[in-house]
Amino acid sequence: MKKVFALITICAPLLLKAQGFQVNLQGQKQQGMGGTGTGIVTDGASLFFNPGGVSFLKQNSVSVGVTPVISHAKYVDASSSTVSETNSPVSYPFTAYMVLGKKDSKLKYGLAAYTPFGSTIDWEDGWTGRFALTRLQLATVYIQPTVSYKITDQLGIGAGFVYGIGKVNLQRDMPLVDEQGNYGHATLDGKAHGYGFNAGLYFQPSSKFSVGLNYRSEVKMKADDGDATFEVPASMETAFPSGKFSTSLPLPKVISLGFSYNPNKKLVLAFDATMVGWKSFDTLTFDYEQNTPYLADTKSARKYENTFSYRVGAQYTVSEKVAARAGIKYLMTPVQDGYVTPDVPDASHLNYSLGLGYKLNSRLTADMSFTIQSMKRTDTNVETQMSGSYKTNIYMPGISLNYNF
Repeated sequence: MKKVFALITICAPLLLKAQGFQVNLQGQKQQGMGGTGTGIVTDGASLFFNPGGVSFLKQNSVSVGVTPVISHAKYVDASSSTVSETNSPVSYPFTAYMVLGKKDSKLKYGLAAYTPFGSTIDWEDGWTGRFALTRLQLATVYIQPTVSYKITDQLGIGAGFVYGIGKVNLQRDMPLVDEQGNYGHATLDGKAHGYGFNAGLYFQPSSKFSVGLNYRSEVKMKADDGDATFEVPASMETAFPSGKFSTSLPLPKVISLGFSYNPNKKLVLAFDATMVGWKSFDTLTFDYEQNTPYLADTKSARKYENTFSYRVGAQYTVSEKVAARAGIKYLMTPVQDGYVTPDVPDASHLNYSLGLGYKLNSRLTADMSFTIQSMKRTDTNVETQMSGSYKTNIYMPGISLNYNF
């Protein structure tokens, strides 16, 4: 029975670890350029990348976009060499931006809604890690009203209030067998919310060069009224009572420094360096409303580290209507050895992207991007003792429409 208790206490905090999964898909032009956007102003997505640059936009605009995420993961167990795979459905992170202001005004207003964290992973039935995770669905949305002001013709500042809402459903099997030989099953379902801000500074000393600095604050997401449902044999129902739970997670601060350079009228080069303050994600607590000798409140170590990412991108204006983009980025994982889990089997990796913009008419533009990433990680988890190798491939085609007025 101690093994049952250990699995319950260890796996429960995976709910919040999933909320720490960062989605870098906040603009199609920026995605096509490797995710660069801090030191370059192109459209309403600057509300996310750098509010300080929004005041440099010459037109009001409304844009909407979506990036389907198609993922497939494979796990090879170290002891048995058993291969398990995911059957994950497609998830749909989205963006919506609106920028308003009087013509030639130094003051701009904006409203943004975007998906900063999201994941859907569904492992095949009976896989070797079924007691850690069988299925995870995560969706979060940040809503950000923003103000941006151009102090001089070269310098702009901006800031926005962030309200985050999220929903997660996590499921896994339990090592309890009924008379028919069926394993028990646990479902954790909850909603969370939190508050923060996004601030930026944008400086354009010349028509060829610009630099930007962006700070996105930590957002403490809290789930106070989640539902924990345990399907167990009748003899164990009092040991694992279904009921409420509460928990919280500090989503990390993000600091980005970006540059852009126009060597000529057709070519734009961009570079971003970003620090993510994952170190705040050190320990997770999980509080059940009903405790028993087998179901106690828990603390689970995550020991995340601060990380850096580096992005390089380019845009080339092919014609009056067509722009081509490409980029590459390197993302460091915050997950130390010994703490890899099957909900997000993370590893340091490269992303490659291509993009295309097409001007449909004087007001309407369509932008498309395609990003691919591949990750490999071999690890033995210090808590669950799951030992094996993960390989994950993710494909992200995206599209957005931008209307200027």
